[in-house]
Amino acid sequence: MKKHLRLLLLAGTGMITGFLNGLFGAGGGMAAVLLLKKCNLHTDHAAAGTNPDKNSAAQTAHATSIALIFALSLFSAIMHLSNGNVALNDVAFYIPGGILGAVMGAALLKKISPKWLKRIFSVFMLYTAYRLIFG
Repeated sequence: MKKHLRLLLLAGTGMITGFLNGLFGAGGGMAAVLLLKKCNLHTDHAAAGTNPDKNSAAQTAHATSIALIFALSLFSAIMHLSNGNVALNDVAFYIPGGILGAVMGAALLKKISPKWLKRIFSVFMLYTAYRLIFG
C-alpha cells in the first residue's frame, strides 16, 4: 500500500473512531477493530515477522483499537472534566475496579480464539441493543 494512502486510511480510521466515541461515548473501538482488520492497518507487527498467524492478527487489531480508544478516552475525559460535566470524585470509585477488569480482559484476550471472542461479543452487543431498544 502506498505511504500516502496508508496515512490517509490511518487518519480516517482515527477520525471515525473519535467521532463515534465522542458522539455515543462508545462504539469507536468496534469501528476501529473492523477498519484495522479490513484495511490491514495493524500490520506493522506482521511486517516485522512477529505476528504470523490469523489469531495474532485479530488480537493485534483488538489491542491496537484499545490503545487508540485509551488515547481518545483520555482526551475526552480531560475535556469533560474541564467543562465541569463530571467530577473527579465521582469517577474515583470506579477506577480501581476498572483497572482490575482491564488487566483480566487483556490477559484473557490471548487465551480466547477470535471465533469465540466474536460470539461472546455478539451476545453482549445483542443484549445491549435489546436494553437500548426496550429498556
